[in-house]
Amino acid sequence: MNLLHQIFIEPFAFMGEAPDLLLQVLWEGFVSGILYALIALGFVLIFKASGVFNFAQGIMVVFAALTLVGFHAMGVPAILALALAIGVMFLLAVTVERVVLRPLVNQPDIILFMATFGITYFLIGFGELIFGGEPKQMITSELMLPQGRTSFDVAGGFVAVQHIDVAAAVIAVIMIATLGIFFSKTRIGRALRAVADSHKAALSVGISLNQIWVIVWFAAGIVALVTGIMWGARSDVSFALQIIALKALPVLILGGFTSIPGAIVGGLIIGFGEKLAEFYWGPIVGGGIESWFAYVIALIFLVFRPQGLFGEKIIERI
Repeated sequence: MNLLHQIFIEPFAFMGEAPDLLLQVLWEGFVSGILYALIALGFVLIFKASGVFNFAQGIMVVFAALTLVGFHAMGVPAILALALAIGVMFLLAVTVERVVLRPLVNQPDIILFMATFGITYFLIGFGELIFGGEPKQMITSELMLPQGRTSFDVAGGFVAVQHIDVAAAVIAVIMIATLGIFFSKTRIGRALRAVADSHKAALSVGISLNQIWVIVWFAAGIVALVTGIMWGARSDVSFALQIIALKALPVLILGGFTSIPGAIVGGLIIGFGEKLAEFYWGPIVGGGIESWFAYVIALIFLVFRPQGLFGEKIIERI
C-alpha cells in the first residue's frame, strides 16, 4: 500500500506543492523533446526517400559537430568553419549516394539498412582517426550563441532558463517548420514521396533517385550539424552523443517513421515524459529512469500501435 502511495499519490502531491519545480522540469523536457524531434527529422527524411532506417544518423550528428570544432581548432574563423562543415556534409551526401546507394537501387531493404551500419562504423573510425576520441568543447560564443541564464519568479519560487536552451528550441522549431514546408509543398517534396512509394515507379516518370538521395542526405546532414551544435553547446562534443541521437528511434516509433508532425509530437512526449519520470518517480527506483524510459514507451507502442500515432497502418492482402 505504501508503494502504491509513493507511485500514484506522492509525485502528484509534490507537483502541486512546488509548481515552480514542475515548470522547471517541463521546460527542460520541452527543450530535450524539441531536440529529439530535430534528430528524428533527419531519420524521417531518409526513411521517406529510401524506406530504410538510417542507423548512421546518430554518428552523423557527432561527425558534423566534430568537423565544425576541428576546423576552428585549425585556426579557421567560426563562421567559415560552419560553412566548411556544411560543405563536408554535402560531400558526405554525394559520397554516400555514389558509393553506397547507387549500387544498391532496388535491393531489399535489409541490404540498405546494413549499409547504414557500414557508414556508421566508417564514420566512427574515420572520425577518431581525424579528431581523436577525447571530448571537445563546442565553440558556442564564437558562433554568437547566447550564454548565461535568466530566472523568473514563479509561485513563490523561481524557474531558471538557460539562454542556450532558448536558442536551441527556437532554432530547432524554425528548422523543423522550414523542412516540413519544403518537403510537403515543393516539387522536390512531391518527388520524395514518389520515391518513398516505389523506386521503380519514380524512375518511370523521370524522377532521378540519385538527385533525390543527395538532397535528402544533405538535408539530414544539415539537421545533424545543427543538432550537434545544440547538444554540444549544452554539454561537450564526443562520440557519446550518438547514444543521445539514437533516442530518435523511440521518437519515430511513437510518431510514425514517415511523419514529420509525428516526429515533433513523439519528441515532445519523450522529452516531457523522461524528465517528469526521472524527477518525480526516479527516487522510487533509485534514479536512471531517463536512460530507459523512452524505450519502454516505444515497446508499449510496438505492442498496441506499431504504426505510431501518425503512421499509416499497412494492410497486406494475400
